[in-house]
Formats: sequence, structure tokens, C-alpha cells
Amino acid sequence: MDPSVSVKDKKKFLQWFLNHYQMKKREAVWILNYLINYPKLLANVHFVQNTKYCRRSITISTNCSQEPAFRFLKNKLITTDADKAFHDIRINRNENLFIQLNFKDAYQSVEYRKVLVENPYMTDDDYITSQDKKKAKALLDHSLFEYKRKKLKKEIDSALDQLDQQKFLKLSEELSQLEKSKSIQPKLQKQ
Repeated sequence: MDPSVSVKDKKKFLQWFLNHYQMKKREAVWILNYLINYPKLLANVHFVQNTKYCRRSITISTNCSQEPAFRFLKNKLITTDADKAFHDIRINRNENLFIQLNFKDAYQSVEYRKVLVENPYMTDDDYITSQDKKKAKALLDHSLFEYKRKKLKKEIDSALDQLDQQKFLKLSEELSQLEKSKSIQPKLQKQ
């Protein structure tokens, strides 16, 4: 696990979080307070953006989130019973526990960003959505089109400067074909 996030930083973050947000499930407050009071336990706590594939995790949501209130996962077993989660946390103090917090503007929070680590069970593909892939392809296609277009225009200018009519006509046709092919492709949408 990432040792760069100290127990002190995690504790400070949790105190800040509890002072600024109200949980959908009050038992979640008890669990977070419990973690604050046991540094050795907090050393095995890791905050992640997404608990996907984690073997042992808790997802907690605040009132300002649209996500479910509470979820505890251990080895593919899922429960919304905070008491069972608390019991497991107390008994298995030396096991890693991954926590995902759902609250308004979570990923814009400097405090949260300071304690976030990458989920070691997720691959790069898990972070990239199909929509992201489409946008990246469209951007790459657009960039390649612009590069080819600028290059052809420069070569056309050079052919004109050299008074090379055949080269000019050939390059002009290539530019025309390139621009026709671009009009057929989907447009790069601006966000």
C-alpha cells in the first residue's frame, strides 16, 4: 500500500470530513470515529475513489450524495448492516480496509485528494470509460486530420512557389479528398 499517506493525515481528514458532512447512516459516523481513535487500525485504512474489486471495503455516502447510504464488502459478500461491518473491523484490525466516500464535489476537495490512493485492484482500463475512449479517438483523429491538412497546404504553397502545376493539382486533389473524408467522420464535440 501507499505509505505516503500518514496516519496523522488520515485522522486529520476524517475529523474534517465528520465536521463538514452529515452521513446518511448514523452508524457510519460511529465507524469513522472508531477509526480515528485507533491509529494502528487507521494505518490499514486506504481511501480510494472506487472500491471496485477490493476484497474488503466500505462505501459511505453523505446526505448530499445520490449514492446508497452504506455498503460493506468482504470477499464478495455485501451487506448494508453497519454493525456487521463494525464487528469485522474490530476483529480484523490487521487487514487492509478500503473506503470510498461519496459526497458533493468529492473529487474537487483538496482534503480528500490528500488522502486518496489508487485502488490496487483496478487496472487502467477500469478508470477509462467507453465514452472517454470515443472522445480520445475523436481527438486523435482530429489532430491527425489537422496535421495532414497543414502539411498538404504547405506543400501546395511550395508547389505554387516553384510553379509546378502537376504537383499543385495532385496535392490539391489530395487535400480535397482529405477534407471530404473529414466531413464524413463524426465531428469532435466540444464540452
